[in-house]
Amino acid sequence: MITLAQAEQIAAGALRHAATVGAAPLTVAVLDTGGHLVLLHRQDGSGILRPQVATGKAYGALGLGISSRSIAEGAQQRPQFFGALASAAEGRVIPAPGGVLIRQGGALVGAVGITGDTSDVDEACAIAGVRAAGLDPEPEAPQA
Repeated sequence: MITLAQAEQIAAGALRHAATVGAAPLTVAVLDTGGHLVLLHRQDGSGILRPQVATGKAYGALGLGISSRSIAEGAQQRPQFFGALASAAEGRVIPAPGGVLIRQGGALVGAVGITGDTSDVDEACAIAGVRAAGLDPEPEAPQA
């Protein structure tokens, strides 16, 4: 399982990357493999729904075992299935890039979800944060 120290490193690394690209204020949620919140970091100026969005990106990635980018792509192709999925997940799946699985030595240890800027920037910050913690992001790079 992901530790609080690792989650803090992910958030710090993500926000460092965000600063280099001039990102809007972000919210970072790191979840363990059970979908439990380990860390939530909301920058000043980040919107009031951002914690739910960041958590939903990470939760969906964990629940389906794929990035939230892949979930978004699937939702476009099979909207009825993903509508039912959203209902089954009690609205906790957000189909937009920014949710990335976290692996350590090949084993799944959690997921990070980031929101606040464009979805591509959110995802790039998530990947950078996971790498900054010495862990492996999945996907390794934005597909856009």
